[in-house]
Amino acid sequence: MKIISSVFQNNSKIPAKYTCDGQNINPPLSFLEMPSNAKSLALIVDDPDAPGGVWTHWLVFNIDPKVIGVAENSIPTGGSEGMTSFGNKNYGGPCPPAGTHRYFFILYALNSILNLTNPDKTELENAMRGHILDRAELIGNYNRD
Repeated sequence: MKIISSVFQNNSKIPAKYTCDGQNINPPLSFLEMPSNAKSLALIVDDPDAPGGVWTHWLVFNIDPKVIGVAENSIPTGGSEGMTSFGNKNYGGPCPPAGTHRYFFILYALNSILNLTNPDKTELENAMRGHILDRAELIGNYNRD
């Protein structure tokens, strides 16, 4: 299972267009080699380097497992968005106060569809527990210096 982007490589800089310094829209992502028995996918985007602890930038769950990715500035087919650390259900791009931060785009293949309404990251992770078939991650970096 893999997650890649056409606009940045793993462990490289996320273009400003996809941050608070640009259009603040999600980058295009491609999902490859999904498990054939997956019932849904979940995507968590977070920043473990945030000053107050891990900051959640985007949560999407119940993505159709046949989806091969997500286009720029869109929600994956079938996906429902959860609550981010910004207090809303939209993608919120990198916007670090200082220094270089890492942004983890983690894709999960699940053996079930999740029965959730407006979950935050903890609720989503709890619901996924015991249902994860596989996971993949893409790490992007960003600084405002």
